Amino acid sequence: MFIRQFLILLLSFWLLGPIQAQTNFWLGWQGANEKTDVRWQAFGDSLGRKVAIDSALSVLRSNGYLGASVDRLQESGDSLWVEIYQGPKIDRVALTSKSLPPQWREDLEKKGALSFEEVNSFFGEVLDWADETGYPFASLQLDSLNRDGDQVFGQVDFQSGPLILWDSVQIEGNSVTKKTYLQRLTGIHPGDPFSQKDIGRSLTTIRRSPYFRLQGQPRVDFRLQKASPAFRLEDRKANVLDGILGVLPNENEPSKVLVTGQLDLALYHLGGKGRDVELHWQRFNELTQSLSLRAKESFIFGSRLDVSGEFSLLKQDTSFVNRKLGLRFGYRSTNWLYFDFFVRRQAGDLISTVAYSEVEVLPELADFRWTEYGINARMDWLDDAISPRKGGLIQLTFSAGNKEILQNTGIPPVAYEGIDLRTPQYALSGFGEKHVFITKNWGLYFRGAAGLIRNENLFQNDLYRLGGLQSIRGFNENFFFARDYFYLNAEPRLFFGLNSFLFLFSDYGFIENPYFAAPIIHPFSLGAGLNLETGNGIFRFVYAVGKAQEQPLSLQFSKIHFGYIVQF
Repeated sequence: MFIRQFLILLLSFWLLGPIQAQTNFWLGWQGANEKTDVRWQAFGDSLGRKVAIDSALSVLRSNGYLGASVDRLQESGDSLWVEIYQGPKIDRVALTSKSLPPQWREDLEKKGALSFEEVNSFFGEVLDWADETGYPFASLQLDSLNRDGDQVFGQVDFQSGPLILWDSVQIEGNSVTKKTYLQRLTGIHPGDPFSQKDIGRSLTTIRRSPYFRLQGQPRVDFRLQKASPAFRLEDRKANVLDGILGVLPNENEPSKVLVTGQLDLALYHLGGKGRDVELHWQRFNELTQSLSLRAKESFIFGSRLDVSGEFSLLKQDTSFVNRKLGLRFGYRSTNWLYFDFFVRRQAGDLISTVAYSEVEVLPELADFRWTEYGINARMDWLDDAISPRKGGLIQLTFSAGNKEILQNTGIPPVAYEGIDLRTPQYALSGFGEKHVFITKNWGLYFRGAAGLIRNENLFQNDLYRLGGLQSIRGFNENFFFARDYFYLNAEPRLFFGLNSFLFLFSDYGFIENPYFAAPIIHPFSLGAGLNLETGNGIFRFVYAVGKAQEQPLSLQFSKIHFGYIVQF
């Protein structure tokens, strides 16, 4: 039975894209009502019109109308009139195959007779499997079809095509990145079977790299059964130099000077191999200063492991000095999940014991050694490593080990009586951040962090340090000691550049410290700031007012953080 039906599906719009303003190739078709349901569609060229007809036939056949065909073409000038024969619909298809791989032959036998939707799904699964195992040019088609009523019997002809293996990764552009580093980062290794999903995973991994940006879409060149991916990379200005130095007369030693200030130096991706070096130093008065050093080597000895070493020192006025020395081994499990395992040695020593020469119980400070073993997990869904607009980030750290209390000769021995000098100690901390993209110029940023530390004999120089620009603003750096803590940062942002924005903020915290007069406090702060990206760096300005047990909410105690971070 012939049915007059003239079809152009909406799918053709997606296939062909927008029609140009000046078109002169028309296609006409008619629905069930021959008098009223007549439609015309314009195309930019005759090829586009032909693709639309072929698409309509393909959709009909995939829905079970195997006999669908063009019954009549009538062309007049720039117009083409089409009648399509739809034919009877086939509801079930019974298929067998000798050319399919064994696992897919068995799966086809178990399924029995299939609907056309199930056939299409099965074909898609087979082609996806072929694409993932090195056969991107595999094809499937139905052969030897026989009809019996509303059911069709046929053979599936599978042609795998040639086996395609990955060749070496190519880097285009002026990036200093080494090919070996990019291959290990993306997981694309010469000799592995080609997979289109490898390209997709690589794009996500590269976009999250702090070292370089991807310029345009990658290209894959096929030759001699080899596939060579080419990525055009542009190095980011990731290296940082930020510092303020001051030279003042030393009031305690008039013949000498006092050097104060802050220095942040970070060199990333040295030699194009993911090698990092960081140095952070702070000294804002004569008695207190901190130093932090870190070095990282990526993909050590060609493996998937990163190795890094770290050292930090904190001298707190005349009270104590803490030192940390650690070694980390990192492993990238997926393009969004990164683990590192670490061992760290912490040491705390009292500077002066004059105030404790006659105590009978241990004071809030003590000498200790703690060897901790831990694991850190980082889950990254940010759309950009440097200037994220959407996505999230979660990091969790757990560590445990034995802490040993050292007996200080400046403290009476009676203070140590009845105390277990060697006890287990553990710590748990983490943070998460979320970027919300609202419009082109508006966004929201949220960050939350929490932590706890436990031991039978916990001292003040064991505790976490909070406060300042990186945690709860409106307070001096390391203003708070915390055994347990939680804080939340919230910022609406008005963007006027890639990494330039104005923002308001509010910070709220929960801090527990057994050595406070009030063991639980709830600090909060509010303020505004500016982040301005220039040609060679970023200018930051933050004005904040904070309130806590030790600090009233007053403009007299407001804090101004500003500086210019040089990037190169």
